[in-house]
Amino acid sequence: MTYSAIIVGAGHNGLVTANYLARAGARVLALERRDFVGGACITEELFPDFRVSSCSYICHMLQSKVIEDLELRKHGLHIHPVDPYRFQPFPSGEYMLRWHDEANNAEEIARLAPEDLDGYHRYQDFMARAAGILHRYFLEDPPTLAQVTEDVRGTSNEAVWERMLTGNMRDLVEEHFQSAEARAVFIDAQDAGDPRAPGSIMSVAYTDTDLFTEPRDMGIPSGGMGGITQAMARAAESLGVEIRTNSPVDRIVVRDGRAVGVRLADGEIVEADVVLSNADPKRTFLSLVDEKQLAPDLARGVRRLKTDVSYLKFHAALDELPDFSGYLGARYDENLLVQVRICPSVEYFQQSADEARAGLPSSSPVMHIQIPSVLDKSLTPEGKHVMSIWALYAPVKPRVGAWDDLREQTGERMIDTIEEYAPGFRKSVRDWELFTPQDLEERVGLTDGNIRHLDITSAQMFANRPSMLMSGYRTPVDGLYLCGAGTHPGGEVTGAPGHNAAHAVLRDWELA
Repeated sequence: MTYSAIIVGAGHNGLVTANYLARAGARVLALERRDFVGGACITEELFPDFRVSSCSYICHMLQSKVIEDLELRKHGLHIHPVDPYRFQPFPSGEYMLRWHDEANNAEEIARLAPEDLDGYHRYQDFMARAAGILHRYFLEDPPTLAQVTEDVRGTSNEAVWERMLTGNMRDLVEEHFQSAEARAVFIDAQDAGDPRAPGSIMSVAYTDTDLFTEPRDMGIPSGGMGGITQAMARAAESLGVEIRTNSPVDRIVVRDGRAVGVRLADGEIVEADVVLSNADPKRTFLSLVDEKQLAPDLARGVRRLKTDVSYLKFHAALDELPDFSGYLGARYDENLLVQVRICPSVEYFQQSADEARAGLPSSSPVMHIQIPSVLDKSLTPEGKHVMSIWALYAPVKPRVGAWDDLREQTGERMIDTIEEYAPGFRKSVRDWELFTPQDLEERVGLTDGNIRHLDITSAQMFANRPSMLMSGYRTPVDGLYLCGAGTHPGGEVTGAPGHNAAHAVLRDWELA
């Protein structure tokens, strides 16, 4: 049997692609190496009776058009809103809450650091403009940097764009905020890896595009992040998409310069008019495609793609919530703890970035803590909780030792750090597990454990994603497309790469 399209990898972008192609009448086969769909957007029972979002962990950038087009709510998607969306405590005993409502945020700044209120408003205006410049292109083919420059020329966003390209987050934050604690709230670098790096504003503005997410589309999915991909899979199957799990692809078959199908690990050959890879670009071209089929400059270019910035993912089963009463009082609302950020200062953040760049596990982990069981009681036994943490940053390959040797001490350091803010936390931990970059590569198939397939930096965005040799979704191999996070606009659970790749295929079919 020949399919219209084969999709390698049933992660969320692969499933989005499958849905759009099937809606247009294509016969689609999606192949997944694991025994369940979802890729990095999954829910797993890592501890008996405790289910966690084991890789991605928050729905904040999933495009509303994708949700509506795929009728995901009809197929079971439910999102618990989170507001306030972050609690950040400080060693001084102070804290700050971040809300979706700007008036509430202004009140928090006025309470914490009244001298920074004007700077806060100016900072928010700048970042909203920066994010808006990026967001307008999310569901379009990628423009060149020159095209974006031309689009903003003569507008009030021109200076914002120039600073996004050349400025850095540390200067931006220290320019707008005077108090150490306010600076600690807003310091970030994302995939730039260093808040002093030129272009780090661009990396942060990418995730800040969630400023344009509809409130009802942002929060904790019921059943964990796997609730998103399960809904996508049900939607795809309702359209006739065939999904095969436990079907690892060994090779994308190329004949006479054209992709004609795939060879599975068991030797089965399945043919299709086109093949779309939801794997990252390095894995696609350096593992799934025979390098003999690639021009030498393409293979060299793929090897040079940057997957340098990496993170840790910590999970724990808890007998009780961590105790932040020292900040919030004895009878605080548990909803304040759905998301907690540990980052006491700009210097602390900088140290984490510097140590990772030096090949060391961080002694000052910047932690984005999530306790989704506060809102979603289906994840744990009654009265228990589950915690997940994204920790910034981690070396892809440690300078000394291997991650298997460093995992225990790295996880223990994270528990010790939380204990400093929530005394007694350690005794509430029933069990824990830490995923290192090595684990993320082995479990999810992410080269170098890179959660966004490629670092999201100004050099790897727009028409330069995945590279100048291969812009957008079409590849130099005829009939082979990319549909994953290594394409425009980038990583996170957005559905945008899958949407755009499917539409690129449909346009090509119309022209054939």
